[in-house]
Amino acid sequence: MGKTSWWKRLGAGFVTGAADDDPSGVGTYSQVGAKFGYGMLWIVFLTIPLMIAIQMASGWIGRVTGRGLADTLSRHFPRAVVWTLVALLIVANVINVGADLLAMGAAAQLLVGGSAVLFAIAFGVVSTLLQVFLSFDRYAPLLKVLALTLFAYVATLFTIHIPWGTAMRALVFPHAPWNAEYLTGVVAVLGTTISPYLFCWQAAQEVEELRENNGRDPLKHATDQAPDAFRRIALDTSVGMIFSNVIAFAMILTTAAALHAHGKMDVKSAADAAEALRPVAGRFAFTLFSLGIISTGMLAVPVLAGSTAFAVAGAAHARYGLARKPGQAKLFYAVLVGTMVLGAALTFSPIDPIKALYWSAVVNGVCAVPLMVAIMLVSRRRKVMGDHVLRGWLHVLGWCATVAMGAAVVVMFLTLGKG
Repeated sequence: MGKTSWWKRLGAGFVTGAADDDPSGVGTYSQVGAKFGYGMLWIVFLTIPLMIAIQMASGWIGRVTGRGLADTLSRHFPRAVVWTLVALLIVANVINVGADLLAMGAAAQLLVGGSAVLFAIAFGVVSTLLQVFLSFDRYAPLLKVLALTLFAYVATLFTIHIPWGTAMRALVFPHAPWNAEYLTGVVAVLGTTISPYLFCWQAAQEVEELRENNGRDPLKHATDQAPDAFRRIALDTSVGMIFSNVIAFAMILTTAAALHAHGKMDVKSAADAAEALRPVAGRFAFTLFSLGIISTGMLAVPVLAGSTAFAVAGAAHARYGLARKPGQAKLFYAVLVGTMVLGAALTFSPIDPIKALYWSAVVNGVCAVPLMVAIMLVSRRRKVMGDHVLRGWLHVLGWCATVAMGAAVVVMFLTLGKG
């Protein structure tokens, strides 16, 4: 397989994995790196197989059925249950959009001065216009290019001194306090890497790519396409989730080496981490880290808004998709724009963005577990999947991811307010 065909086979999974490292995620990884040093590096290797499994299951449902996740679930589970999950997703995504826009605005302010709020609004407007007016076949490649900008966080590693021996020993034999504060950090990392909006987005993008490619059909009606489709989704998702976790690893390692090692442990946000890097690691590291916040936000904010629109329109059985024009999918685009507007409005509110993100994580946790259970159940129903039910290691790992998130949510509630 040549390089060109390999790149073309990356799509929904690769973009989804990159979008996972949104500015809110950057803030979380920076916090645990600064607070616990190298003692949190190990969790990245736990999340890789779990993310691959649940994201592959989500994408597989979209590819087999030709429908988005909420659309499929609403046809096979009580609508009240599905709409409750969609409502939780809306709340969490709107808060995340607002917090991400604020983080992007703060990063731009650090770089060039000016008003963080005005920068945040400008980023929101640009993101909305691109989604509404750019056709999907032109917009999808743009998202893939934006994903590559996350390598700024890997580049940051080469601007600071990393004691690799110490870091690798801590990776294999982590010295962790295992108290309420540390467990809260573990839950935060799991919550920011395994998020409901990612499930919805990947399934929806498989549907979008079906509509854009005349040679593809839902696998329920085109069984002969299944082997190649499974290989493509496996490659795409594996690369995307590994890429996501490499970037997360780089963020934790950077803040552990540059901040924790120098006694700076009170990082509150992504912009706070960038500002803290300037006196310790130098102007270049600060600039790379700040630019990374903006670029990943330009990728993640559309994914957050888009996944909300896919969920609402799908649950309502209305037309949806970025491949359709606004006049052809009115509810879909109304929700997409509304999510961006509400998220941008939060930038003007007196709500503390750190507390908002905290409660967004709680809502995400409450939403993620039942949604993951629903994904795993529907992926085994022949009525839904035909001959393409989830099997083998993917089925086992998918349930492992669900159990792990369930345990994380239990820990989250047990330690609520303690970490």
